[in-house]
Amino acid sequence: MGVSADAMLRRGAVAWLDWRAEYLEVPDLSDAQLSGLNLRGTDLHDVNLRRADLSSAKLVAANLSGSNLSNSILDRADLVNANLRSIESINCRAVGADFSCANLTDANLMGSNLAFSNLSGANLARVNAILIDFTSAKFTDADLDGIKLNRSTLCYADLVKTNLAQADLSQAILTETELGSAHLYRTNFTQAWLNRSHLVNVYAVYANFERAKLTGADLAWANLTKARFVGAILHGTNLRGANLTDADLSGADLTGADLSYTKLERTIFTNTNLTDTVFIGASR
Repeated sequence: MGVSADAMLRRGAVAWLDWRAEYLEVPDLSDAQLSGLNLRGTDLHDVNLRRADLSSAKLVAANLSGSNLSNSILDRADLVNANLRSIESINCRAVGADFSCANLTDANLMGSNLAFSNLSGANLARVNAILIDFTSAKFTDADLDGIKLNRSTLCYADLVKTNLAQADLSQAILTETELGSAHLYRTNFTQAWLNRSHLVNVYAVYANFERAKLTGADLAWANLTKARFVGAILHGTNLRGANLTDADLSGADLTGADLSYTKLERTIFTNTNLTDTVFIGASR
């Protein structure tokens, strides 16, 4: 009787690699119990890991590109520098996992739970992250260019200095999220919840905040040139020193907002509610 894929994997990376070279079929590790295993540097590309338990596993620099991790458990797993390119990981649970500097380009993570995970320095370009729980996740210096985060939860997440150019965050929840100095070129925040979020000094040229909720948000010194805030709620929002040149605030509610020292050249205020809005030192 041949040795199972599960048993061979437990013999170590070298034995596994030799076995894979001889084994013609894609290894099936679905439902495997791999919790806590040291799989550092292991080649698991294209492997079926559906419903596998990899909680607390050591997968540092492992190659999981193209693998199927749907419905798997990766809670507290160590995936630093792992290759996760193009993985299929629908409804995966990876609470508290460490993905720092991992490559997740073109991955499908739809519906997964990555709350409290560390994605600092990770590459998440073009990832399908719709309906994901990223509560309190850390993304510092991560690349999220073109990521789809529609209807995802990013409350209390750390997105400082991240690249979110052309990302889709429509209807996402970003309450008290840290986005300071993020790159938000053409980012879509349509109907997103950004109440009390921090967007100080962001580059948000052509960003779309249409019908977004930004009550109590901090956008001080942000570059919002040609940004769209049509119908947005900005009650008490701090826009002090922001560049709103050519921005469209039609139908927006800026009750109690602070626009002191803002640049307002050709800014559109059609039907905008400016009750108690502060314009000290603003230039037009």
